[in-house]
Amino acid sequence: MKPAHRLLSALAVGLGLVLAPAASQGEAQLTTLAPATSGALDFRIVVPPVMRVLENSHPSQLTSGADGLLGGQQRLVVLSNMKRGFCVTLRLRSPDVDQWQVRAAPESGVTLQAAGQAYRLCSDRPGRYTMVLQHQFGPSAHVPGAGQDWPVQTDITTL
Repeated sequence: MKPAHRLLSALAVGLGLVLAPAASQGEAQLTTLAPATSGALDFRIVVPPVMRVLENSHPSQLTSGADGLLGGQQRLVVLSNMKRGFCVTLRLRSPDVDQWQVRAAPESGVTLQAAGQAYRLCSDRPGRYTMVLQHQFGPSAHVPGAGQDWPVQTDITTL
C-alpha cells in the first residue's frame, strides 16, 4: 500500500474515533441558549411585641416630712417596642391617704397628666424610659410613727 493511502486510512480512522464521541457529547454539554430563570426570596422578620417593666421601685412605707405630709419616690423603668407606645396608670389603692400629688422629673417623650383620681404617664413611641416620680400625700390620719404602707398601684397598658 502506498504511503499516501496509509496516511489517508489513518486519518479516516482517527477522524472516526474523534467524531464518534461527538454525537453523544451533545447531551452532556451546557447550553447557553436556555431562557434565563430568576427567583425571588421574600424574607420576613417578625419581632414580637415587648412591654417590660424593668424596675418599679418605691419605699414599702411612706415617710413623713417635717410639715407632716407623707411622701415617697418611685422609680419606674419601662422598655417597649410597641409602635404606638404605652401608658402607665397610677391610682390609689388605699382610702387612708388623700391630697395626692405626683411630680415627675422631665423625661423626653413621656407626659404626665392627672386623670380623675389617678395619674397617667404616656409615651407615643417605642423605647426605654426611666421615670422618677415624687409622690406627696396629705397629713396622715394614722398614729404618728406607725407608718403607712405604699398606697399607689401601677398598671401599664399598650396603645
